[in-house]
Amino acid sequence: MGTTTVTTATEVVLPGKVEVTGLEIRTRTLPAPAAGQVVLSMDATGVSFAEQQMRLGKYFSQPPFPFVPGYDVVGTVTATGPDVDPALTGRRFAAVTKVGSWASAQVLAAADLVAVPDGVSAAAAETVAVNGVTAWQMLHRNTTVRAGGTIVVLGANGGVGSTLAQLARHAGITVLGTASPRHHAALRELGVTPVDYHDPEMYRKLRELAPDGVDAVFDHVGGAGVADSWRLLRRGGTLVSYGTAASKDTEGNSQLPVLRLFARLALWNLLPNGKSARFYNFWAGKRRLNTFRARLREDLTQVLRLVESGVLRPQIAAEFPLSDAGAALALAESRTVAGKVVIVADPGRP
Repeated sequence: MGTTTVTTATEVVLPGKVEVTGLEIRTRTLPAPAAGQVVLSMDATGVSFAEQQMRLGKYFSQPPFPFVPGYDVVGTVTATGPDVDPALTGRRFAAVTKVGSWASAQVLAAADLVAVPDGVSAAAAETVAVNGVTAWQMLHRNTTVRAGGTIVVLGANGGVGSTLAQLARHAGITVLGTASPRHHAALRELGVTPVDYHDPEMYRKLRELAPDGVDAVFDHVGGAGVADSWRLLRRGGTLVSYGTAASKDTEGNSQLPVLRLFARLALWNLLPNGKSARFYNFWAGKRRLNTFRARLREDLTQVLRLVESGVLRPQIAAEFPLSDAGAALALAESRTVAGKVVIVADPGRP
């Protein structure tokens, strides 16, 4: 038997292609958790680049409007359905949801929960949930860069970039990171060699820093510049593309930039130069759900252990209450912050 309770949730709704001021707030009663499900009360969620694209209808696999955004969440179990251990109640977990987490509570499958260590705050865990798994898998599952190698991280001040840079430095890898000059001092503190993201000579300067080429480039920008990222690689190097930020504000079909990128990466893989190009998709392999969940749990647990031990320092740009999600989104879209903008529960929530 599970625990029963009536839960009223406050949700932030993305009604369509709106300005950040156009988000809507609604309240609804959640269904009781079914077999294998729990109610998770939100302690922290956040703003990733996915929500920024979704607001414009540009995310590759977003649901039709209206919907509740929110790619990941850290929260406390308040109720359990049948076939779920009631002892989970009161414990804190992280989950990656793709949508639905900009809510004070939601119903989730218990199998999607990953335990958060007691020594890691909700905001810190949230900062490395999807970002940490993305960074870990790109570095340790999509490439074979060894200690002593050199990588380039575009947007090294961002949520994924700053996490990836720290994981690489921990592994003994030299990191060249691009960012606006305002973030260079912070990157140097992480052991990263910064290069001005706005400098038209950025790629030339990266080549000067690594004249023999680099072992991997992590590119979330896409667009025409991805060819310059490819040219930075040494023989045997890997380009990991994981986004199309260059087309975020471009009108037109949201899937075309991704499909063009897929075609370009596939063509490059046919070239006899020893290089490889990959597109990282967080949700790859989900058709084999049990395997996908096991891999996600393993990788996020590794990342959370590094946070708990102090090796990985979550980069929290700012915290906003759920009712002020529009301001959180505006700040994330301003491209002025280092790290991740976190959304927390509204004050006075039971």
